[in-house]
Amino acid sequence: MNRTEKVDLVESLHKTFSETAVVVVTKQVGMSVAEVEELRSAMREAGTGYKVTKNRLARLALKGTQYEGLDPQFTGPTAIATSPDPVATAKATVEFANKNDKFSIVAGAIGSSMLSPAEVKTLSELPSIDELRAKLVGLLQAPLSRIVGVLPVPAEKLARVMPAPGTKVARVLAARGQQG
Repeated sequence: MNRTEKVDLVESLHKTFSETAVVVVTKQVGMSVAEVEELRSAMREAGTGYKVTKNRLARLALKGTQYEGLDPQFTGPTAIATSPDPVATAKATVEFANKNDKFSIVAGAIGSSMLSPAEVKTLSELPSIDELRAKLVGLLQAPLSRIVGVLPVPAEKLARVMPAPGTKVARVLAARGQQG
């Protein structure tokens, strides 16, 4: 890798660190090509970017971002998982780490808040942003559907109680209304 490629890579990583909601630092030691492909596929399905990084270049890219606290974590064979959805990234990394003992979570961060591997695991147990949106829409629609279901009922009852125009009861009610 020549100097220009390194500069481009640092700029690209810096942009990624500046725009992402979460960074999970991982280690992968002794994984086969098939295992790495399975990992990359799982990350893509979760909407997570996954990149094996050169530690020195990753540390340079971290400078000036909210993830500078992750600097000491970049030792040995590391890779990063990044995404705008913190829960999806945590779920994907934790699920793969549970299936493959050659892959481990080193640390994570949401903004300037550093996360231990245990905290990344806890984050993975939360509902994803899409699940939360669905629940919120469900909560918002539930009262509306109840109101819509209830509105016609009083109108039907009122229509049954009110006399038809021109009937004796309607004339009596109209007469009383004019007197009062």
